[in-house]
Amino acid sequence: MKDDAVRNQPFLDYYKCPDDLGEFELTGEPSPEEGFFQFGPGTVCYGRCSEGKLARNPGGPLFDASGSVEVDEGLVRLPFDLEEVVNNLRRERYMVNGDTSRTLSILKALRHDIYYFFRPWMPVSARKYLQRIVLKDWRRIGFPHWPVDRTVDEIFEHALILSMKAKRISSVPFIWFWPDGAPSCAMMTHDVEASGGVDFCRGLMDLDDSYEIKSSFQIVPEERYSVSQALLEEFRNRGFEVNLQDLNHDGDLFRDREKFFHRARRINEYLRQFGSKGFRSAIMYRNAEWLEAIDASYDMSFPSVAHLEPQHGGCCTVMPYFIGGIVELPLTTTQDYSLLHILDESSIDLWKQQIQLITEKNGLISFIVHPDYLKSEREIGLYRSLLSHLNELREKGTLWIPLPREVDHWWRTRNQMKLVSQGGKWRIEGDPSRRARIAYAKLVDDRLTYSFEAEG
Repeated sequence: MKDDAVRNQPFLDYYKCPDDLGEFELTGEPSPEEGFFQFGPGTVCYGRCSEGKLARNPGGPLFDASGSVEVDEGLVRLPFDLEEVVNNLRRERYMVNGDTSRTLSILKALRHDIYYFFRPWMPVSARKYLQRIVLKDWRRIGFPHWPVDRTVDEIFEHALILSMKAKRISSVPFIWFWPDGAPSCAMMTHDVEASGGVDFCRGLMDLDDSYEIKSSFQIVPEERYSVSQALLEEFRNRGFEVNLQDLNHDGDLFRDREKFFHRARRINEYLRQFGSKGFRSAIMYRNAEWLEAIDASYDMSFPSVAHLEPQHGGCCTVMPYFIGGIVELPLTTTQDYSLLHILDESSIDLWKQQIQLITEKNGLISFIVHPDYLKSEREIGLYRSLLSHLNELREKGTLWIPLPREVDHWWRTRNQMKLVSQGGKWRIEGDPSRRARIAYAKLVDDRLTYSFEAEG
């Protein structure tokens, strides 16, 4: 590695390619302030940059940092820190609080308290009316990109192309994203919100089993309802997974730092008690900087794009990634509640569109379907259509459909693998299951294509 080059670990973790492909040099003096710019048309970045004028918001024209990239002597020189930009997106650090008025902040907190006080007694018909009012301007949000944001994945692809050009090579070996060469991955999760949802859990397991799809059920451990030990055992005996959803689903988990760490200790006790590896916060509230206080192996609280969530933003990727020692399995599709009651959809066309966009990047297709909202023949019929579509894609060889804990295990195992050259051939070290595959990223007309066959 050249003296001034910095090895970009998130890039290498993403591709698991030879280390020298991840060498990038930062040019110039980074700007003192962070802001928005782009790295090629439409690829929004947030961070510091040594060139151009940074914007305070992602709307409107942005400085294109790709024009300031230098490729020389086998090295890529960037006017920004690639790792910093990617972490800013994955951890939603680009979300700047624009409410400078203390009065406005107090009013929003009061509205939150009133809503969540009455929510347990509020029918869906009333809730969806209020939520449509609050979310009425969601289509005007330009970034992250609706209906799926793949910005981080596109940034890494652009960086790999530049690295290949710098080294004057047209093909790069890397460890494929999913086991057995699966093009993409899908996982089904069910958040149980109230006692009515508990009552339908067995019926939902029957539905999933009828399409040979196993799923995880996220249980609220305190206050909202009780779950019998018999049901918990039935989940596991039938091959399903039990995870934790928040503590009491009151919407306050990430509201106050001191309260969060107090609740985190109780959450960790329930994780041990339930034998659960996964966690999801209620209402998709989240804070990446506090998350490691949760003793879960993986988290599922970060949407790729969160236009229809109370907390806007998004992690801008369709791939798992690490937040410290926790694997984040992002939510990459629209929740069933939003599809049915906010968008008032009568088909699964939006889900199909999202599936297509995610598979184009060989990503993780993750769903939340609540047993609480599958009440009518229409709702159950839509869910059946989704299960049927996923099953068809699996039969065509397009999808691997594991439990979330299996995705977590694979991503951790893959992260420990290494690609080594031996006798002029590449092989994978650290793959006890022998399910990993060597793929090749090939540069064709300035675009990447993936293949399992080497050149020549």
